[in-house]
Amino acid sequence: MSTLTRVRCRARAHPAAVDTALAVGVLLCMVAGSFVEPHDPEGVSWGLRTPDPLSLVLMSLGAAALVFRRRAPRTVLGVAGGLSVVESVTGDPRAPVAMCAVIALYTVAASTDRPTTWRLGLLTMTVLTGAAMAAGPLPWYAQENLAILAWTGIGATAGDAVRSRRAFVQAIRERAERAERTREEEARRRVAEERLRIARDLHDVVAHHIALVNVQAGVAAHVMDKRPDQAKEALAHVREASRHALGELRATVGLLRQSGDPEAPTEPAPGLDRLDELAATFRNAGLRVEVARADQGTELPAAVDLAAYRIIQEALTNVQKHAGTGARAEVSVVRVGPHIEVTVLDDGNDDGHDPAPGGGHGLLGMRERVTALRGTLTTGPRYGGGFRVHAILPVEPRTSAAPGGRP
Repeated sequence: MSTLTRVRCRARAHPAAVDTALAVGVLLCMVAGSFVEPHDPEGVSWGLRTPDPLSLVLMSLGAAALVFRRRAPRTVLGVAGGLSVVESVTGDPRAPVAMCAVIALYTVAASTDRPTTWRLGLLTMTVLTGAAMAAGPLPWYAQENLAILAWTGIGATAGDAVRSRRAFVQAIRERAERAERTREEEARRRVAEERLRIARDLHDVVAHHIALVNVQAGVAAHVMDKRPDQAKEALAHVREASRHALGELRATVGLLRQSGDPEAPTEPAPGLDRLDELAATFRNAGLRVEVARADQGTELPAAVDLAAYRIIQEALTNVQKHAGTGARAEVSVVRVGPHIEVTVLDDGNDDGHDPAPGGGHGLLGMRERVTALRGTLTTGPRYGGGFRVHAILPVEPRTSAAPGGRP
């Protein structure tokens, strides 16, 4: 970072200090300019005369007003213009109080629109120059009067130029940011479309091979006793089709992975057979957990088993997070007809775990898991305090296809 860039950053971070320093600098310039004797018989010369006390007061007030030029630019312009008019009428020799009005006009032009700049600029030039020409101690055609007209015009023009440049740079920056957002959105859209296409291809590949496996397995079962050679051949076809299906599945899913994604796990997905281990983990963290099971050793499909485990894990995590480690949680897993019911209760605070309508990310994840399996999920505060999570999952997950139909 260059020195100029660092200075600009510090100036933007401390605008009040910059305005104060500017006011002090303008005051010094005005005081120094008040020592000039423009009407000396031998021409313009420097003298050691003492400035008029009223001029010193006007210069000090004008410089003090510049400290507030960013907060109230139009008010500061009015104050500085009024002080300049007073100095133009009473000062002899005149002190350069109009410098405050020029800087104030520059600030107004840099912070407002062009029509306002034109109106206020013309008004300031007319009032200051007219007052100096009509009521000042110098002839109307004096250079000092024309200088007021020139300097006020320069201040308004410079401020308008700075405002236009800022607007231009801001427009370029916004255009670049909008273009970047558009490129990112287009890239995300194309990625989503490509993933959808890959998912469709994946469905076709898996459906094809699973259909072959189903047919060959049916043939093998039919001829197993009478023609074992043909059954063996059918099982070989099953093995070959499943091998091709796994290969194509692995290749297609690999296309869906992004850089930085974790590697595929090598250990089996967790299920309810690890429920005691999960409860012990939370007990070690200080949460009192009681587990009751009445599922009579039901063999659950992998998807249902994983969903039940994750629901209990997320529910206990919410208990520990929202109700505190001093709360007590009860976990029950019950087989009821063709369903498995998972319930997690706690006796935590009365606020519940989901104060905002719609649920948090944890409850949303539970609901998505249950919905994918065609189950139902009920969550909400308990009467008297605490929270309840109740999920009903089918032991055999249902599909939308009719039996014997195409997968």
